[in-house]
Amino acid sequence: MTVDSHIAIAIHGGAGTLLREKMNDSVESAYRQKLEESVLAGFAVLKDGSSSLDAVVASVAVMEDSELFNAGKGSVLNHESQIEMDASIMEGLGLEAGSVAGVKHIKNPIMLARQVLQQSGHVMLIGDGAEEFAAEQGFEHIDNSYFRIARREKQLLRVQSSSTTTALSEDGSSENSSDVFDDKKLGTVGAVAIDQRGNISAATSTGGMTNKRYGRVGDSPIIGAGTYADNRCGGVSATGHGEYFIRAVVAHDICARAMYKGISLQEAADEVVMEELVNMKGEGGVVAIDPQANVVFSFNSEGMYRAAVHKNGELEVEIFKT
Repeated sequence: MTVDSHIAIAIHGGAGTLLREKMNDSVESAYRQKLEESVLAGFAVLKDGSSSLDAVVASVAVMEDSELFNAGKGSVLNHESQIEMDASIMEGLGLEAGSVAGVKHIKNPIMLARQVLQQSGHVMLIGDGAEEFAAEQGFEHIDNSYFRIARREKQLLRVQSSSTTTALSEDGSSENSSDVFDDKKLGTVGAVAIDQRGNISAATSTGGMTNKRYGRVGDSPIIGAGTYADNRCGGVSATGHGEYFIRAVVAHDICARAMYKGISLQEAADEVVMEELVNMKGEGGVVAIDPQANVVFSFNSEGMYRAAVHKNGELEVEIFKT
């Protein structure tokens, strides 16, 4: 396809132990189709001349509406068998950002995060306050049962009945689980894009960690950890074990290294994801785009659900290491 060489978009749908031999053809096809739908939805927005902010919201909303990903409709269950969702968005022109955490009744949390950016005068809203703001902004109150799916209920039961105390993955169950492919996928969805004006935006959304307690919040709604955008260096959306991404301030660190060290965004991402996080024993990855519309993928896990429309118009959809 012929496109403006200055536009591009990249998305992710989670990273983790994604082994080809453990995924059947029908499951792989379903993920690939939804990843393609998501990235093309955002690309269509860019091609029409709309903003990168519009584009990343469009892409993330497609994944939030799918049961395949740990965000929106497919979110994992917490300890009380409820859904608590987090999301954030940032634009690189004015460094404006918005995020929400612990929302239970918002169909598309990424859309609420955008309203926080544009209408609240704040950066982060949580829980009941975020939902009160949502009501004032005209968002529909969705019953929490809408988000519940059988696969996530089974995951929660496996975790709660386990006699082990091993760490949980962002998507799901104990690291010792080997019988279910989905359990070792680190959840979270995200998108980064650059529009025809050269403005970069990034967005991230998640249901968090299966069996999470005490109002636990990961990196996805934390600006600088799970999401960051700055027109001077690029945009980043992360997926992985959130505690590590918060401690390493992954998204901002990647952008800062690119700016201060004068290295490419790919080199910066690899330094953080393949070195810093590995040394901390943190698993996951990022998608990113630099000011020249170059797409960046970096992940230290066996795979990452990812897709992009590059600046030359090439469509890429991948799951496993290549």
